[in-house]
Amino acid sequence: GLSQYSSDPRTEWDLSAYSTRDQVLEAVRSLRYKGGNTFTGLALTHVLEQNLKPDAGARLEAEKLVILLTDGKSQDDANLAAQTLKNLGIEIFAIGVKNADEAELKQVASEPLELTVYNVLDFPLLSSLVGRLTRVLCTRIKEKSNKENAGSTVKDIPVNMGPQLSPTDLKISAVTSKSMHLTWSPPLRPPKKYRIVYYPSKGGIPKEVVLDGAVSSLRLSNLTSHTEYLVSVFPIYDTVVGDGLRGVTSTLPLPSPRSLRISELSHNSIRLSWKAAQGATQYLVLCSAAPSGAED
Repeated sequence: GLSQYSSDPRTEWDLSAYSTRDQVLEAVRSLRYKGGNTFTGLALTHVLEQNLKPDAGARLEAEKLVILLTDGKSQDDANLAAQTLKNLGIEIFAIGVKNADEAELKQVASEPLELTVYNVLDFPLLSSLVGRLTRVLCTRIKEKSNKENAGSTVKDIPVNMGPQLSPTDLKISAVTSKSMHLTWSPPLRPPKKYRIVYYPSKGGIPKEVVLDGAVSSLRLSNLTSHTEYLVSVFPIYDTVVGDGLRGVTSTLPLPSPRSLRISELSHNSIRLSWKAAQGATQYLVLCSAAPSGAED
């Protein structure tokens, strides 16, 4: 399976899309490059929520491996998202090209780093990694499979989204120019934690809040006025991530001054008065001569 990302991740094909090597290679040849920003944390979350679900072809008994390929430093918190995957038993390999941040690659990748972190100076040099990376990946899968066959306990982490694990009925209320209030109904099985992700729909930087699983409401503050926000609420369990709730709403515009009046006109001055805008600490007053022929 493969996803591309910039500001918004996009699934190119699921794990179940192709069944032969030639089909996969043809899909790679037909791939169109997606330019844009570098929101690696959002991309890793997308992989967990969308690409590692059973209905996307993820087999519950199979080992879960994620290979991250990036040529830049993440503009959001990649480490937190990566830790969520690793806590669920998903192994991450990080490959950097050109301007990738090696310290960030090492944070994101699974241990041992000498097997999971790679960095090259330019894209053509990626071909030099293919042989070694293939051997490492296959060896890791065999090692885990052998442990399982020998009777060792291997934590199998399904990304199963049963209704008993998912919250419902997301409500967004008390919306102002800078804040909004979220409430939801908890799932039948209380989660360990909730992860709330919110960001402007037109490509703003995602932010997130982690709450205790006993809490089912949150006030988001310090938002930008007159902006549409996408909000997601994810329940986190010890061994599974439940389906996320999603909502969208717009903050209100900032209050405006009203009832502008002009008085005390003279040959070189006028007096302006208006009704105050709630919360305003200063006003900027602009004036200019009207163009020739316009109304005075």
